[in-house]
Amino acid sequence: MCISVFLWQAHPLYPLLLLSNRDEYLDRETEPLKWWEGGKILGGRDVTAGGTWLASSRQGRVAFVTNVREVNSISPAKSRGDLPVRFLQSYKTPLEFAEEVGNEADQYNGFNLLVADILSKNMVYVTNRLKGESIYMTTVQPGVHVVSNASLDAPWPKHAYHEAEQCESMFYQERVERCTQCVRFLAILEVARHCASERLMCRCLYMFMMPLSDNVGF
Repeated sequence: MCISVFLWQAHPLYPLLLLSNRDEYLDRETEPLKWWEGGKILGGRDVTAGGTWLASSRQGRVAFVTNVREVNSISPAKSRGDLPVRFLQSYKTPLEFAEEVGNEADQYNGFNLLVADILSKNMVYVTNRLKGESIYMTTVQPGVHVVSNASLDAPWPKHAYHEAEQCESMFYQERVERCTQCVRFLAILEVARHCASERLMCRCLYMFMMPLSDNVGF
């Protein structure tokens, strides 16, 4: 669960354009893109826990999740990959589902969850690791957004901003042939630059440590 760049409700032809890379240990078995749940859900699947990082339904519902990088984690914890599956199985609106997740957010390690209903033009972002908040949710506004291992649109080292800028310019190229555009998007997803663990850890401490007092903290 690594990084997603998406354009929401801002393209003349497509309500959602989404580029997403999963970052996971190679020895964690994964099933490729396919229909499952009796043909109701389309997505890859994590064999270990049975969930997914990105999936959609025939009803125009989409959900994707990323982990929040943090110093400490809870154990045992519920699988974050189960959240997209539950949304796609439900009949709740994105906001109703986000509120449901909020009631049990303390049972999960840090996550960023985005749930959308294409037909109603509604997308909601929910996280259980925003600084100072046990749970935070908001309606996603039209435009280009990026999420990886920190909160939505946060300045995180793994965000390749010039790649995001490339995506933004490409997102709006209505007349580019579809196959050509897909090739360009795949080229961006294949960028393999490594981000040093030290930078990620420093950012993790900066983003998520609570203030020590009213006047001391990050």
